Amino acid sequence: MTAYPSWTPAARAGIIPLHPLTFGAILGRSFTALRRNPRVLLGFALGMQMLAYIVLLVAVGGTAFASFSRLDTVPLGSDEYDALFAGSTLITVITGVVLGIAATALTVVVQGVVVAEVAHGVVSEQLTVGALWRRVRPAFWRLLGYTVLTVVAIIIVVAVLVIAVVALSTVALAVGIVLAILLVIAAVPLMFWLTTKLFLVPEVIVLEGAGIFAAIGRSWQLTRGRFWKTLGIWFVIQVTFSVIAQVVSVPFSLLSGVFSTVIAPTGEPEPTAIIAYLGSMGLAQIVTLLVQSVALVVGASAGTLLYVDARMRTEGLDHDLQSYVDQRQAGAGVADPYRWHVGRAVTPAPVPSPQGYPGASPGYPVPQGYPVPQGYPAPQGYPAPQGYPAPQGYPVPQGYPAPHGYPEPAPEPSPAPAPEPSDRGQDTPPPPTPTPTPTPTDWAAPGGSGSAR
Repeated sequence: MTAYPSWTPAARAGIIPLHPLTFGAILGRSFTALRRNPRVLLGFALGMQMLAYIVLLVAVGGTAFASFSRLDTVPLGSDEYDALFAGSTLITVITGVVLGIAATALTVVVQGVVVAEVAHGVVSEQLTVGALWRRVRPAFWRLLGYTVLTVVAIIIVVAVLVIAVVALSTVALAVGIVLAILLVIAAVPLMFWLTTKLFLVPEVIVLEGAGIFAAIGRSWQLTRGRFWKTLGIWFVIQVTFSVIAQVVSVPFSLLSGVFSTVIAPTGEPEPTAIIAYLGSMGLAQIVTLLVQSVALVVGASAGTLLYVDARMRTEGLDHDLQSYVDQRQAGAGVADPYRWHVGRAVTPAPVPSPQGYPGASPGYPVPQGYPVPQGYPAPQGYPAPQGYPAPQGYPVPQGYPAPHGYPEPAPEPSPAPAPEPSDRGQDTPPPPTPTPTPTPTDWAAPGGSGSAR
């Protein structure tokens, strides 16, 4: 028996492959996340943005109307009028700031929900709005606190700089103007730098459950070595949706002007002209809110994918996510994979050849377990050969004695003549001639007829 059933269906593909991503992949998959779950992302984001805008508009407008309407009860130019005007202005500003923070809280909720949705989409999970809110709720106050801290820090810095410029301008106007110009020029790269380094703070707060200052340090660490990639993605998204918002809002502004001219050509504030103007401006504002909602969703999705990519490259998050998917497919209950090995350092895979040789991939460190080869010492050379003694040569052969020869061979004997045919007929062969047996004392020369002793 094993923990795996006999057959399990293949896991559905997430919004990204589980390996480090390129610039184009992160930018493209940010829009893919919106298309994958538009009801939760776009519908929820647009609804919250509309709610925040309507509440802010109605509350601030109602407060301003109630406050400034009292000016009609006092004479213009009196001390009471000036005090009432200052008080009405202060009440309206405070109401706008408080409700602006409340609207920011709704925007923070949208951002947290988008981060959670994209993080679950990476492992091919699609949750409802309620499940996503339960995931974001423990980190909500930290998200809101980070947002308020950022806004307050910006207000304080801007206020201090403005006071310094104004104070300097009262003494030397030219110096104050030059200082103001230099501060504006320096603020642009500073804003880009801080925005990039703090771009992943919401993702760290939601997915890792870190505190505000711990999330700031963690974002600073994760963007190290990926500054230009993060800045490029953020800049492309901001410029793209800014251009889209301008392209969409300009025709509605022109349309409202045309309606006002057609309905009220004399310029009199007729009710019909006012209604047409407000209707066209309201429609333009709705379209602008739609563009802003899409920009918020795409920006938060890009931040989440940048966070996942950074942890894949430095902490091996892709292996944790793949293990989570495998265990989930097997039916095992597993914990949140984004909190398994937070801050783990992963050594890059070894390369097939050491650094410095052709074909080696740059950027991988030398393995720590082996000493770096120092190289071989240059050969000192071998001593020159002293030479061998000249060969003395072999003695000249004196020659062999002339051969005395062998005796001349005896001549070959001539064959014996064939016998004459007899009268006994042609068919009867002659009898064989008996061969005498030599005796030890007799010797006959070949072909001879006699004997000798």
